[in-house]
Amino acid sequence: MDEIRVAIIDDHAILRQGLRAMIDREPDLRVVGEAASARQATAMIDRTQPGVVLLDLKLTPGGECDGLPLCAAITQRYPGVRVLVLTSSAEEWLILDSIKQGAKGFVLKDVDLTELLRAIRAVHRGESAFDPRSTGVVVSWMHGGQRSGVTVADITPREREILCLLARGLSNVAIGQRLYISAATVKFHVSNVMQKLGVRRRSEAVYAASKLGMI
Repeated sequence: MDEIRVAIIDDHAILRQGLRAMIDREPDLRVVGEAASARQATAMIDRTQPGVVLLDLKLTPGGECDGLPLCAAITQRYPGVRVLVLTSSAEEWLILDSIKQGAKGFVLKDVDLTELLRAIRAVHRGESAFDPRSTGVVVSWMHGGQRSGVTVADITPREREILCLLARGLSNVAIGQRLYISAATVKFHVSNVMQKLGVRRRSEAVYAASKLGMI
């Protein structure tokens, strides 16, 4: 039986330890590496060469979903590595953006162990794997989903510039330096565009804008 090499990226040590203990009991699975942050993840993957990465989407306390750009970076840099998102939020935009960034599966942290092991094996085979709550979102999306009433014409050229820079992970200060405006002005534009798009988070704004074809 071929061994499936698994890596875990999560900022909580106790969760990583618990996952390792459960996964290593399986004869065909072995945890080969762990990382607590996006900064540690690349070096860990280079060193351990896993086949499947279990990725949490929130890697910093109080931060936004910094695991999303990491998901994209992993799938682009390591085409043979399959990312299985293992996180605590099942918001629609988060599930769909994970897929857009290259994730092969999405399961919540309260998933049954049997289902988690099934998902790991499925993505390793190149299949998709979603828990019941995520599956409904994916099916709806594949059949067209719901469309926002906002159009491209509702977003100003400056707001579109800022959305493109948000998609690259830049902070308000960095965006201000790039566009030669103050961080406070950037914050004002971000608040406006989030209100127009009907979202509450910067990452949600990026996702909504991408659905409209603006970025």
